[in-house]
Amino acid sequence: MKFKKLAAFAACGVLAASLGLAGCSGGSSSSSSSASSSSSAAAETAEATLLNDGQLTIITSPDYPPFENIENGELEGFEIDLAKAVAEQMGLEPNFVQMQFDTIIPAITAGGQGDVGMSGFSVDPDRAKEIDFTESYYVDDQAVAVMQNSGITEDNAAEALNSAGMIIAVQTGTTGETYAQENFPNATIQGYGNSTDCFAAMQSGQANAVCTNLAVVQRMIDTAYSDAQIVIEVATGEEYAAVVSQDNPELTKQIDEALKALQENGTIEELTNKWF
Repeated sequence: MKFKKLAAFAACGVLAASLGLAGCSGGSSSSSSSASSSSSAAAETAEATLLNDGQLTIITSPDYPPFENIENGELEGFEIDLAKAVAEQMGLEPNFVQMQFDTIIPAITAGGQGDVGMSGFSVDPDRAKEIDFTESYYVDDQAVAVMQNSGITEDNAAEALNSAGMIIAVQTGTTGETYAQENFPNATIQGYGNSTDCFAAMQSGQANAVCTNLAVVQRMIDTAYSDAQIVIEVATGEEYAAVVSQDNPELTKQIDEALKALQENGTIEELTNKWF
């Protein structure tokens, strides 16, 4: 695999722009056939740009168990393990950078902070306008949880939650937020920075419900909020994928190749069984 350090790539672009050239090579083409030959050679030696030599820098928001979380000071979760496996498959060292979820795509788009974002991103056409998605590696649904003593049940949840005075906690920038806005228009949709804060708000009475992906809701109930229950499950079939800058298509291609290899050798199935 061919990689180019991001800083060098950026410098090349600045130099080319200042000199009015098509690339970093010295001199200009003397004929159209020469230009065509150079273009062909460039295509054959396409390189993925990396923030740091020898590393795949992964931006994640570790507050979304079982996908990513911090336990005893260490990052863990399905996507943490998967990111490590992808980096190894690519011959790189994984380097994790932590950010709040709704800042990751802007960071990838702006560049200079990470190579790829892996943090429970559902493939979404609006997001695809800003970044490129890799091939998907997990499918999840939406769910709504309430406290067991709330009086809200599976039978009355759809009507009860869609009423004035109801507060539904969501993680800002997620598909859970979008789903709640579209399906509970009469309720107040309250955004939080992470799913842990959503559940804490519900347990303390600051919110009546939490809406987020099913795997996250189930893990929260199983590990920390046993006094909550799921009252709505919706088979949205959301595909999870990593996000990469649209200016770095070769990196997307190489991550896709790594994911394909990990699918074929059983690693993804093994990690899925471990975490779900």
